[in-house]
Amino acid sequence: MEAPPDNDVLWAHSLHFTHRDGSRALQGVSLGVREGEILAVTGPRGSGKTALLRCLSGLTPAQRGEVWFNSVPVHTMGPLTRERLRRDRFGWIDPAPVLVPELNAWENAALPLMLRGTGRRRAKVAALEWLERLDIGDRTRSRPHELTQSERQRVCVARALAPAPSVLFADEPTAPLHLADRAHVLRTLTTAARSHGITVVLATHDSDTAALADRTVTLRDGRRVNTVHLPPMAESEGRTACSLSV
Repeated sequence: MEAPPDNDVLWAHSLHFTHRDGSRALQGVSLGVREGEILAVTGPRGSGKTALLRCLSGLTPAQRGEVWFNSVPVHTMGPLTRERLRRDRFGWIDPAPVLVPELNAWENAALPLMLRGTGRRRAKVAALEWLERLDIGDRTRSRPHELTQSERQRVCVARALAPAPSVLFADEPTAPLHLADRAHVLRTLTTAARSHGITVVLATHDSDTAALADRTVTLRDGRRVNTVHLPPMAESEGRTACSLSV
Protein backbone atom coordinates (compact mmCIF):
# COMPACT_ATOMS: atom_id res chain seq x y z
CA MET A 1 0.00 0.00 0.00
CA GLU A 2 1.46 3.35 -1.11
CA ALA A 3 1.12 6.39 1.19
CA PRO A 4 -0.60 9.43 -0.37
CA PRO A 5 1.16 12.82 -0.59
CA ASP A 6 0.60 15.06 2.43
CA ASN A 7 -0.75 17.99 0.40
CA ASP A 8 -3.48 16.01 -1.38
CA VAL A 9 -6.90 16.07 0.26
CA LEU A 10 -7.98 13.32 -2.16
CA TRP A 11 -5.67 10.74 -3.66
CA ALA A 12 -6.51 7.76 -5.83
CA HIS A 13 -4.21 5.04 -7.10
CA SER A 14 -4.93 2.64 -9.96
CA LEU A 15 -8.72 2.65 -9.78
CA HIS A 16 -10.56 -0.05 -11.71
CA PHE A 17 -14.32 -0.32 -12.05
CA THR A 18 -16.46 -2.45 -14.35
CA HIS A 19 -20.20 -2.04 -14.79
CA ARG A 20 -22.56 -4.98 -14.34
CA ASP A 21 -22.92 -5.32 -18.09
CA GLY A 22 -19.17 -5.93 -18.36
CA SER A 23 -18.22 -2.54 -19.77
CA ARG A 24 -15.11 -1.01 -18.20
CA ALA A 25 -15.65 2.41 -16.65
CA LEU A 26 -12.19 2.91 -15.09
CA GLN A 27 -8.97 1.22 -16.14
CA GLY A 28 -6.18 2.11 -13.71
CA VAL A 29 -6.93 5.80 -13.11
CA SER A 30 -4.66 7.59 -10.60
CA LEU A 31 -4.83 11.23 -9.52
CA GLY A 32 -4.38 13.62 -6.63
CA VAL A 33 -6.52 16.62 -5.68
CA ARG A 34 -5.02 19.42 -3.60
CA GLU A 35 -6.92 21.10 -0.79
CA GLY A 36 -8.96 24.04 -2.04
CA GLU A 37 -8.41 23.09 -5.68
CA ILE A 38 -11.12 23.09 -8.34
CA LEU A 39 -10.40 20.09 -10.53
CA ALA A 40 -12.35 19.49 -13.74
CA VAL A 41 -12.64 15.92 -14.99
CA THR A 42 -13.40 16.13 -18.68
CA GLY A 43 -14.03 13.73 -21.52
CA PRO A 44 -16.84 12.56 -23.79
CA ARG A 45 -19.93 10.80 -22.49
CA GLY A 46 -19.10 7.28 -21.38
CA SER A 47 -15.45 8.11 -20.66
CA GLY A 48 -15.70 7.26 -16.94
CA LYS A 49 -16.21 10.70 -15.39
CA THR A 50 -19.21 9.77 -13.24
CA ALA A 51 -17.65 6.45 -12.20
CA LEU A 52 -14.51 8.30 -11.06
CA LEU A 53 -16.49 10.77 -8.95
CA ARG A 54 -18.54 7.98 -7.40
CA CYS A 55 -15.41 6.02 -6.50
CA LEU A 56 -13.59 9.07 -5.11
CA SER A 57 -16.57 9.95 -2.92
CA GLY A 58 -17.04 6.40 -1.62
CA LEU A 59 -20.51 6.26 -3.14
CA THR A 60 -19.44 3.28 -5.25
CA PRO A 61 -16.33 1.41 -4.06
CA ALA A 62 -13.75 0.75 -6.75
CA GLN A 63 -13.25 -2.94 -7.46
CA ARG A 64 -9.47 -2.46 -7.42
CA GLY A 65 -7.29 0.41 -6.32
CA GLU A 66 -7.02 2.86 -3.44
CA VAL A 67 -8.84 6.06 -2.47
CA TRP A 68 -7.58 8.27 0.37
CA PHE A 69 -9.20 11.29 1.99
CA ASN A 70 -6.90 13.35 4.22
CA SER A 71 -4.57 10.34 4.45
CA VAL A 72 -7.43 8.09 5.62
CA PRO A 73 -8.09 5.02 3.40
CA VAL A 74 -11.64 5.25 2.06
CA HIS A 75 -11.24 1.95 0.17
CA THR A 76 -11.01 -0.02 3.44
CA MET A 77 -14.09 1.58 5.03
CA GLY A 78 -17.32 -0.31 5.54
CA PRO A 79 -20.63 0.97 4.12
CA LEU A 80 -21.73 2.80 7.29
CA THR A 81 -18.37 4.56 7.72
CA ARG A 82 -18.42 5.67 4.08
CA GLU A 83 -21.98 6.93 4.54
CA ARG A 84 -20.94 9.03 7.55
CA LEU A 85 -17.99 10.39 5.59
CA ARG A 86 -20.25 11.47 2.74
CA ARG A 87 -22.76 13.01 5.16
CA ASP A 88 -20.23 14.91 7.27
CA ARG A 89 -17.45 15.87 4.86
CA PHE A 90 -18.65 15.59 1.26
CA GLY A 91 -21.24 17.34 -0.90
CA TRP A 92 -22.74 16.02 -4.13
CA ILE A 93 -24.56 17.60 -7.09
CA ASP A 94 -26.23 15.32 -9.65
CA PRO A 95 -26.76 16.24 -13.31
CA ALA A 96 -30.54 16.17 -12.77
CA PRO A 97 -32.28 17.76 -9.77
CA VAL A 98 -33.50 15.27 -7.17
CA LEU A 99 -35.40 16.80 -4.25
CA VAL A 100 -37.68 15.51 -1.50
CA PRO A 101 -41.17 16.30 -2.85
CA GLU A 102 -42.75 16.79 0.60
CA LEU A 103 -40.24 19.51 1.58
CA ASN A 104 -40.13 23.08 0.33
CA ALA A 105 -37.04 24.68 -1.22
CA TRP A 106 -35.34 25.86 1.97
CA GLU A 107 -36.09 22.60 3.79
CA ASN A 108 -34.51 20.64 0.94
CA ALA A 109 -31.45 22.90 1.01
CA ALA A 110 -31.18 22.60 4.80
CA LEU A 111 -31.69 18.82 4.90
CA PRO A 112 -27.98 17.77 5.00
CA LEU A 113 -27.33 20.15 7.88
CA MET A 114 -30.28 18.82 9.88
CA LEU A 115 -29.16 15.25 9.20
CA ARG A 116 -25.82 16.20 10.75
CA GLY A 117 -27.63 17.37 13.89
CA THR A 118 -27.67 21.12 13.20
CA GLY A 119 -30.66 22.89 14.75
CA ARG A 120 -33.55 23.78 12.45
CA ARG A 121 -33.15 27.56 12.86
CA ARG A 122 -29.41 27.55 12.15
CA ALA A 123 -29.86 25.18 9.21
CA LYS A 124 -32.58 27.43 7.78
CA VAL A 125 -30.34 30.51 7.96
CA ALA A 126 -27.57 28.73 6.04
CA ALA A 127 -30.00 27.39 3.45
CA LEU A 128 -31.64 30.77 2.89
CA GLU A 129 -28.25 32.42 2.43
CA TRP A 130 -27.30 30.08 -0.41
CA LEU A 131 -30.73 30.18 -2.03
CA GLU A 132 -30.46 33.98 -2.06
CA ARG A 133 -27.00 33.84 -3.63
CA LEU A 134 -28.38 31.56 -6.34
CA ASP A 135 -31.21 34.02 -7.16
CA ILE A 136 -33.94 31.77 -5.85
CA GLY A 137 -34.58 33.56 -2.56
CA ASP A 138 -38.17 34.34 -3.55
CA ARG A 139 -39.01 30.64 -3.98
CA THR A 140 -37.88 29.33 -0.60
CA ARG A 141 -41.36 28.11 0.45
CA SER A 142 -42.20 26.50 -2.87
CA ARG A 143 -42.27 22.73 -3.17
CA PRO A 144 -40.33 20.98 -5.96
CA HIS A 145 -43.38 20.52 -8.21
CA GLU A 146 -43.92 24.30 -8.13
CA LEU A 147 -40.39 25.05 -9.33
CA THR A 148 -38.92 25.00 -12.81
CA GLN A 149 -36.17 22.50 -13.55
CA SER A 150 -33.61 25.30 -13.42
CA GLU A 151 -34.88 26.39 -10.00
CA ARG A 152 -34.83 22.83 -8.69
CA GLN A 153 -31.22 22.43 -9.80
CA ARG A 154 -30.25 25.63 -8.01
CA VAL A 155 -31.86 24.27 -4.84
CA CYS A 156 -29.64 21.19 -5.27
CA VAL A 157 -26.56 23.41 -5.57
CA ALA A 158 -27.59 25.30 -2.42
CA ARG A 159 -28.14 21.99 -0.63
CA ALA A 160 -24.58 20.91 -1.52
CA LEU A 161 -22.99 24.21 -0.43
CA ALA A 162 -24.96 24.94 2.75
CA PRO A 163 -23.09 22.42 4.96
CA ALA A 164 -19.69 23.83 3.80
CA PRO A 165 -18.31 20.41 2.79
CA SER A 166 -14.60 19.68 2.68
CA VAL A 167 -15.01 18.28 -0.84
CA LEU A 168 -17.82 18.94 -3.29
CA PHE A 169 -18.38 16.44 -6.10
CA ALA A 170 -20.33 17.97 -8.98
CA ASP A 171 -21.40 15.66 -11.82
CA GLU A 172 -22.40 17.86 -14.79
CA PRO A 173 -24.03 20.28 -12.30
CA THR A 174 -25.31 22.73 -14.91
CA ALA A 175 -26.66 20.18 -17.41
CA PRO A 176 -30.35 21.13 -16.89
CA LEU A 177 -29.69 24.90 -16.96
CA HIS A 178 -30.04 27.43 -19.73
CA LEU A 179 -26.91 29.33 -20.77
CA ALA A 180 -27.58 32.43 -18.63
CA ASP A 181 -28.48 30.37 -15.55
CA ARG A 182 -25.46 28.13 -16.14
CA ALA A 183 -23.02 31.04 -16.03
CA HIS A 184 -24.51 32.41 -12.81
CA VAL A 185 -24.58 29.05 -11.03
CA LEU A 186 -21.01 28.23 -12.05
CA ARG A 187 -19.81 31.64 -10.91
CA THR A 188 -21.55 31.19 -7.54
CA LEU A 189 -20.17 27.66 -7.19
CA THR A 190 -16.55 28.58 -7.96
CA THR A 191 -16.65 31.79 -5.88
CA ALA A 192 -18.07 29.86 -2.91
CA ALA A 193 -15.42 27.18 -3.26
CA ARG A 194 -12.58 29.70 -3.25
CA SER A 195 -13.96 31.85 -0.43
CA HIS A 196 -14.79 28.87 1.81
CA GLY A 197 -11.80 26.68 0.94
CA ILE A 198 -13.96 23.93 -0.55
CA THR A 199 -12.23 21.41 -2.78
CA VAL A 200 -14.29 20.77 -5.92
CA VAL A 201 -14.13 17.79 -8.26
CA LEU A 202 -16.23 18.70 -11.27
CA ALA A 203 -17.20 16.31 -14.07
CA THR A 204 -18.05 18.02 -17.33
CA HIS A 205 -17.85 17.61 -21.08
CA ASP A 206 -18.31 21.36 -21.57
CA SER A 207 -15.09 23.27 -22.32
CA ASP A 208 -16.44 26.58 -20.93
CA THR A 209 -17.22 24.91 -17.61
CA ALA A 210 -13.84 23.21 -17.46
CA ALA A 211 -12.12 26.56 -18.12
CA LEU A 212 -13.22 27.77 -14.67
CA ALA A 213 -11.19 25.06 -12.93
CA ASP A 214 -7.62 25.34 -11.62
CA ARG A 215 -6.65 22.14 -13.39
CA THR A 216 -8.14 19.65 -15.83
CA VAL A 217 -7.87 15.87 -16.04
CA THR A 218 -9.17 14.23 -19.20
CA LEU A 219 -10.57 10.69 -19.40
CA ARG A 220 -11.13 8.58 -22.48
CA ASP A 221 -12.42 5.01 -22.31
CA GLY A 222 -11.74 4.90 -18.57
CA ARG A 223 -8.12 6.03 -18.80
CA ARG A 224 -6.39 9.34 -18.12
CA VAL A 225 -5.28 11.15 -21.25
CA ASN A 226 -2.95 14.13 -21.44
CA THR A 227 -3.35 16.23 -24.57
CA VAL A 228 -0.06 17.80 -25.66
CA HIS A 229 -0.53 20.82 -27.91
CA LEU A 230 2.45 21.36 -30.19
CA PRO A 231 3.62 24.91 -31.12
CA PRO A 232 1.70 26.57 -33.97
CA MET A 233 3.00 25.66 -37.40
CA ALA A 234 2.87 27.40 -40.73
CA GLU A 235 -0.62 27.47 -42.24
CA SER A 236 0.46 25.15 -45.05
CA GLU A 237 1.65 22.55 -42.59
CA GLY A 238 -1.46 22.74 -40.43
CA ARG A 239 -1.73 22.43 -36.67
CA THR A 240 -1.05 19.26 -34.78
CA ALA A 241 -1.96 17.86 -31.41
CA CYS A 242 -1.35 14.43 -30.01
CA SER A 243 -2.79 12.45 -27.11
CA LEU A 244 -0.74 10.34 -24.77
CA SER A 245 -2.28 7.74 -22.45
CA VAL A 246 -0.75 7.59 -18.99
